[in-house]
Amino acid sequence: MLVRRAYQYRLYPTAAQAAGLDTVLWRCRELYNACLGERIEAHKHGVSVNLYSQKRQLPGIKEVRPEYKLLNSQVLQDVVYRVDRAFAGLFRRKKAGLKGGFPRFRGRDRYDSFTLTQTGWKLVERRLTLTGIGPIKVRWSRALGGTVKTVTIRRDADHWYVSFSCVVDMPDVLSDAARPEIGIDVGLEHFATTSDGGHIANPRHFRVGQAVLTKRSQSLARKKRGSKRRKKARLLVAKAHRKVRNQRRDFHHKTARVLVDGHGLIAVEDLRIATMVRNHALALSITDAGWGQFLTILSSKAAGAGCTVIAVNPAGTSQACSGCGQRVPKSLSTRWHHCDHCGCSLQRDVNAAKNILTRAGQVLQAGA
Repeated sequence: MLVRRAYQYRLYPTAAQAAGLDTVLWRCRELYNACLGERIEAHKHGVSVNLYSQKRQLPGIKEVRPEYKLLNSQVLQDVVYRVDRAFAGLFRRKKAGLKGGFPRFRGRDRYDSFTLTQTGWKLVERRLTLTGIGPIKVRWSRALGGTVKTVTIRRDADHWYVSFSCVVDMPDVLSDAARPEIGIDVGLEHFATTSDGGHIANPRHFRVGQAVLTKRSQSLARKKRGSKRRKKARLLVAKAHRKVRNQRRDFHHKTARVLVDGHGLIAVEDLRIATMVRNHALALSITDAGWGQFLTILSSKAAGAGCTVIAVNPAGTSQACSGCGQRVPKSLSTRWHHCDHCGCSLQRDVNAAKNILTRAGQVLQAGA
């Protein structure tokens, strides 16, 4: 079974190499804004400009701007692809009747990555060698597997990372019927509640780090725009956000691994998170929990571990009784489920998790 896997590693460029990488990002951002501006002007005058017409202009750009000759042609082509994808996403959202922002010009700190494919890079003596940059030290935190298709260099505050997108040939893993089935109800009081009555605590990483973020953000707001102190303050804010982001991702990976290794089938909710965050009172807490990222990681790990993940419609799972199926209306503040019809009495989220597992069974029966 061929699957696409991403392997990310930390880079340790020298000061000169970091300056070179920054220059590449600067040129890419400049080209991105130029391509975006051309499409906007063409749209105003009813002229068609597409991906291929802009790609054909790249050799001419190199003649007018010799500094672009130092950049790999695939890096420049990827910039044009990004502009095209931005417009494709806009048209897709409009067609679906969704609200979608128009593609925006990128500021100097809003373009943080560039991508190479077949050329412009190579691995020599466990170092990543980039054309025009040189060999960069890599922290190989795990083995790189499969056939590399793309290489993306990304800047995150004062750190640099490389992501290898690889095609990996993984053996087909059969589902183990001996492993139990489980339903999961995600929430805010507990990050997740399982159908067997277990709870996974909500670490609330953003809430824990909010005091530091607030202090650093206030310090940033007091700094004069364009000053060196403002640049340092902005870096501290970015570092604080990165720490929260890394903590959340690490928690999601570890939690997903435990669930996948211990179960043959996992039933989850098919959540519409974009709609849920419209509730401004809960938006910050929902975003802090990161349910979308967790469910994506869970599905990815399950694919290579012989575990089946089924997403079911969550509507009414908290209101229905898991014992007899009767509807038992309750408000969000009511945290205990008690059914007068069958006497079922248990915690509200456990009841919902049991209903989610039941619905997953119904989906399997309907598919069979």
